[in-house]
Amino acid sequence: MKTIGMTGGVGAGKTQVLSYIEKHCNCRVLLADLAAHAVEQPGQPCYDRLLSLLGEGILRGDGEIDRGKMAALIFADAGLLAEVNAVVHPAVKTYILEEIDAEKKRGLLDAFFVEAALLIEDGYGQILDELWYVRANRDVRAQRLRTSRQYSEEKIAQIFASQLAEEDFLAHCKVVIDNSGSLADTYRQIDDRLKEAGLYR
Repeated sequence: MKTIGMTGGVGAGKTQVLSYIEKHCNCRVLLADLAAHAVEQPGQPCYDRLLSLLGEGILRGDGEIDRGKMAALIFADAGLLAEVNAVVHPAVKTYILEEIDAEKKRGLLDAFFVEAALLIEDGYGQILDELWYVRANRDVRAQRLRTSRQYSEEKIAQIFASQLAEEDFLAHCKVVIDNSGSLADTYRQIDDRLKEAGLYR
């Protein structure tokens, strides 16, 4: 079973690419954001540590963490964000590695894809077989964020400034899928890459 990390800037279309891959490859796709949600549940590794850091004001009525409230707190405080990341990111990595190990033992899949914005920064290049980069031109990404998420120009500029440069993605990723043009062109690229890797079905 090949393990592949999928990364790229916000608005590049990683979700769209992975949705297509799931239909044409015997694989499992795990989104790091869903893994983070799992490790933040009551009784899971991050729950008590996040409560001690952020207080019970981040809880919903049912005792689960309200991720909207948590985000509002930590994105207003860079120091707090770093502390929360130091709690959540290692737990997410452990969770992902355990899921990969479980799938390897089942022996039913050809590939396991992990999607996360910070794969390179968090060192996934050392623990996965290879990294794939979904790229799109800056103007295309900005337009998608305006229309699909109603982001302001200021928010788009902040997001772009906080992410890795194109050169960094290209230096770490074995496969590049350009999602700037038509869906047909993107799907053709994916088909080619899956066939090259012996993963197309």
